[in-house]
Amino acid sequence: MKSVLMTLVAASLAMTITGTANASEAMAKSDGCLNCHAVDTKKAGPSFKSVAEKYKGDAAAEGKLVEKLKAGKAHPAVKASADDTTALVKWVLSM
Repeated sequence: MKSVLMTLVAASLAMTITGTANASEAMAKSDGCLNCHAVDTKKAGPSFKSVAEKYKGDAAAEGKLVEKLKAGKAHPAVKASADDTTALVKWVLSM
């Protein structure tokens, strides 16, 4: 019984993570991020995975990236809402 419960919890968590990733990728597409970026390959901009690797272990990364995107310095200013921008940065950094 305990193993069945653990399996159900793990499956639920996996579905939540997958759903969040799909929603975040859809948000990246609708906000125009995927015009210049891709998840795992370089386009006009770096891949999201390479951005995550660059900032791995940097506790201030989220704030730095959100500010960089809002300010339009070294990256075109984004038109996404502040909440969308923060959610997308969190998604990218989780890769």
